[in-house]
Amino acid sequence: METSVKLYSLSYKEAKTYMFALLFIAGNIALPQLCHLVPGGGLTWLPIYFFTLIAAYKYGFRVGLLTAILSPLLNNVLFGMPPTADLPIILIKSSLLAGAAAYAAHRFEKVSLLAILGAVLAYQMVGTLAEWAIKADFFVALQDFRIGIAGMLVQVFGGFAVLKAISKL
Repeated sequence: METSVKLYSLSYKEAKTYMFALLFIAGNIALPQLCHLVPGGGLTWLPIYFFTLIAAYKYGFRVGLLTAILSPLLNNVLFGMPPTADLPIILIKSSLLAGAAAYAAHRFEKVSLLAILGAVLAYQMVGTLAEWAIKADFFVALQDFRIGIAGMLVQVFGGFAVLKAISKL
């Protein structure tokens, strides 16, 4: 399934870059708060990544990277989640997602379910290897694949739906 779309690659010199990043950061602050109302909701739904995917796919790597880095840091400062010990892994995975989503959008030049799936699998697989290298525990590194499959599915299908809905903006 594919949909033609207006995709952007905004620069750091444009005010739009920061405006859109702030919008997506707000989403990445609100969505985790909703998911954390359910025990284990963060681990299951992986909400901190959702708007990073949308930001990077629609508005390019720079908006995605700002969202990827500032969302977890602000959530940690404001709410203590994610825990400080988990920030390095989440920042790595978020940054990988920003790169993978921006690349997929640039490569396919349309909203594609397959491209979004590829971006999600790419950041998760490389992120899992990074987590394994940092934590030296493969079982822990596989946590997103053991517990967060629902969240990855929401990223793929929910991301596709949101990107399709905003495709003409």
